[in-house]
Amino acid sequence: MGIQFREPWFLLLLIPLAGFAVWAWRSKLRMEDNRKRLAVGLRTLILLLLLTALAGMQWFVTLERQAVFYIVDRSDSMPAGSQSYEQWLKTSAEARKDQDLIGVISAGGNAVVERSLSLQALRQFSFSGEVNRQFSNMAQGMQLAAGLMPEDAAPRIVLITDGQENVGDLLRQGQLLKNKGVAVDVLPIPAPARKDVAIENVKLPENLYQAEKYALEIQLSSTFAATGELRVYEDNRELTRQTVSVERGDNRFALQGLAKEPGFHRYRAEIYFEGDEQAVNNAGYAFSRVSGPPKVLIVEGTPGSSGNLESVMASGLIGYETIAPEMLPLEIADYTGYDSMILNNVSATRMSGMQMEMIEKAVKDHGIGLVMTGGEDSYGMGGYFKTPIERALPVSMELEGKREIPSLGLILVIDRSGSMDGDKLELAKEAAMRTVELMREKDSVGVVAFDSTPWWVVEPQKLTDKKKVLSQIQSIQPAGGTEIYTAVQDAYQQLLKVDAQRKHIILLTDGQSSTNQSYDQLTANMVQNNMTLSSVAVGDGADVALLEALAKQAKGRFYFTNDQSTIPAIFSREAVIMARTYIVDQPFVPAVGQPGDWGTLFGRGVPQINAYVATTAKQTAEVALTSPEPDPLLARWQYGSGRTVAWTSDVTGKWSRDWVAWDAFAQTFTQIVKWTFPQFQDMPLELTTRLNGNEMKLGIKSQDAEFKGGLRASVTDEALQTKTLQVTPTAPGEYEAGMDISKPGVFLTRIDLLDESDPDRTLGSFTTGFVLPYSPEYRIGSGDPTAKLKQLADMTGGRMLSMERPEEVFQGDVAAKKQLHDLTRWLLTLAVLLWVLDIAVRRLSLPWGRLAALPGALLRRGRGTAAPKAPDAEAAMERLRERKRNVGAFYRGADAIQDAADRSRDSSSLLERGTEAAPAEVPQQTSTEQRSKPGTTVSKPAVSETTDKSAETMNRLLAAKNRRRR
Repeated sequence: MGIQFREPWFLLLLIPLAGFAVWAWRSKLRMEDNRKRLAVGLRTLILLLLLTALAGMQWFVTLERQAVFYIVDRSDSMPAGSQSYEQWLKTSAEARKDQDLIGVISAGGNAVVERSLSLQALRQFSFSGEVNRQFSNMAQGMQLAAGLMPEDAAPRIVLITDGQENVGDLLRQGQLLKNKGVAVDVLPIPAPARKDVAIENVKLPENLYQAEKYALEIQLSSTFAATGELRVYEDNRELTRQTVSVERGDNRFALQGLAKEPGFHRYRAEIYFEGDEQAVNNAGYAFSRVSGPPKVLIVEGTPGSSGNLESVMASGLIGYETIAPEMLPLEIADYTGYDSMILNNVSATRMSGMQMEMIEKAVKDHGIGLVMTGGEDSYGMGGYFKTPIERALPVSMELEGKREIPSLGLILVIDRSGSMDGDKLELAKEAAMRTVELMREKDSVGVVAFDSTPWWVVEPQKLTDKKKVLSQIQSIQPAGGTEIYTAVQDAYQQLLKVDAQRKHIILLTDGQSSTNQSYDQLTANMVQNNMTLSSVAVGDGADVALLEALAKQAKGRFYFTNDQSTIPAIFSREAVIMARTYIVDQPFVPAVGQPGDWGTLFGRGVPQINAYVATTAKQTAEVALTSPEPDPLLARWQYGSGRTVAWTSDVTGKWSRDWVAWDAFAQTFTQIVKWTFPQFQDMPLELTTRLNGNEMKLGIKSQDAEFKGGLRASVTDEALQTKTLQVTPTAPGEYEAGMDISKPGVFLTRIDLLDESDPDRTLGSFTTGFVLPYSPEYRIGSGDPTAKLKQLADMTGGRMLSMERPEEVFQGDVAAKKQLHDLTRWLLTLAVLLWVLDIAVRRLSLPWGRLAALPGALLRRGRGTAAPKAPDAEAAMERLRERKRNVGAFYRGADAIQDAADRSRDSSSLLERGTEAAPAEVPQQTSTEQRSKPGTTVSKPAVSETTDKSAETMNRLLAAKNRRRR
């Protein structure tokens, strides 16, 4: 234990403090001696306390114990079978002293604390933390450990790694740890030799013209000489396949290609070598935009129903491709290869939720156009309510009370058995809530969830409180087995009591009923009572035969899906179909509304429409043609970077016979589709990418020396998450942006040119992309990482450990650690208390001498020492009376001085004889009173004797007066 100061230079102020104490003691303070000693002592002590507080006085205890954090590299680059370090941890921890603390941190792309610092051993320890194994960031683990070190132990880090870091900087973090006094021991795990061939880079021009030849450069790296196969793909179409030989080290190949199809294309190179032990690095990617005629993707719900659209595209010299909705791409990069998309009477139930998200992102972020045409499977009839595609369209699926729709009684029968746990049940609940949101207050709804027995989540009721019903649906939890018949029978019995014009049941399950009962009578009763039932089978485990038969017998519809994301679209489609009034089948001639630049197309009038799907125009949409309701027939708007159009009638001629026969139909529809094309300009920009750890650096170079505006970059990853990057200029015409990447993938990039005078105004934009095919964790390394690890240990005062001697972790001298306790607060508190006492001593007239002597007297009494005798009480009273008389005489004037002197002299002689003077013997009349009586003669004292005694008496009286004032 000891004392130390944070700022010892303040102790030099002790010299002037000593001088102040001497000066204060010698100063002529008008106080008694004891009171003066107390006042000077208090003031000096207060200043001493303040001075030590300024110097940062601390007391400390010296401790000799360690706090050791093990940091374990758990990235994928660690050698196979290196889990033996877990046993090494436990063995090394057994060598610690009882007071030593140990903890464990796992590190990969991130760092997590597996076990906090504790006195417990590691006998029962096992790794459970989740880390990103695709990156190695040991510096973050070291930083985390340093921040968790206690103050009362000598800190030490044991780093277990192969040294193949690709994020962060070990040596830089080591320098920071050295400054903090944290030693780093290193246990190197050597990486074994591995046969590996990897694609390091794929490169081709970013912009090509149709029919232009190009060179595709591929760089391979190998640890051994071998012969294998190289394949190159454009999008998903194979361009070439050839046999190549590689030598150890870098190998380069150049392939010739021809840009055939216009659009944005992704090129992929793959390698296959016998003996290659790591396949994750066997692919590489590159992007290029091929300039040429525009291309449109037509998605048709009914095969062969797009003949009119294909004729329109051909007459307008627009390239097109027609596919079924099941053939839609599964990667967003593939959608950017088209200038626009047409959804021709396609149901939302035939697209996954992810595909709809990709279409919406392609429109919003990359300027791809979108046109939707009507039909019995489109808009609200297709289940698009609250889908990503509805967000992109200029119309919404709700009718918002425009027309009288028959009242609906709907009961949802939802399987909540254990097999529905997870996303299935969550999407089923989402589907039920969407259906409720589509319904109106006069509709009735009920929800029954079933496992082995039915449970009424929502009793059948009018939708007067939607929020309450939605919250009740959200409370469904999975449990139990599957019993279908009882749940359907209960739903039927409850629906009989509901007062509604149309009654419907939707049954959803992913399993098979535990009992086999006859549903014939039940479905017959439904039909007899004007009820219908639709069934949804989720996954291959569902009883498809039973569910399909139920829907057929009950005059409903059967749905089978292996994609659970389509469940909400199925439910909302069913709710809309039951309303039936979404299809308006009254012939009319459309009225022209806000056609904008399409006004010339309708200047000579428009043909008649026989039917359409009712929708509601969104607030900012431009409605070019309307129905008498009025409902939008043709509407458009700008959605993000793209443009979308809604045509609510069909294009097959069933509802629009006069339109498809109109001589201006081809020209009109061609202009409608072209209006949705991306508004790209020739962009004199070049994009380069460079990976630094897990940060991707984007370099943008402008070829236009006169451009002075700004740039904005947006990057969309494979999970459809979009990030807007800050683009900063680094040189004239050169810009840079950066983003952190947590996992490899394809990243689409949109770059916008901003107006210099108005940064919110976009002058143009273009889409490009980059690919991180695999993490640098899987690159073929070069050099020996052990040298770097040894440098780290030497820098921080650590050691290089070995697997053979785990006990050496806790061997060696332990630097003593001081456990500090700051006294500043206590010193300041004591100074404040003494300051209050100092004020009392100087301002209050109390017997400070006796108070100061009181502790000594109490001490002597405790020791049995007799206290001195108190002076005679009567003599003390006489002195007090005398003092009172002297003061009164002083104020009565100089003529009373002689009488006071005589009385003082008489009293003194009386005390000497040991006799008492009765109060009655004291003269009651002053010399002034005597003079006031008639005939009284006042005799004046002799000048010499009286003057000396008067002066002495006056001095005593003045001294008494001063003491009384103090």
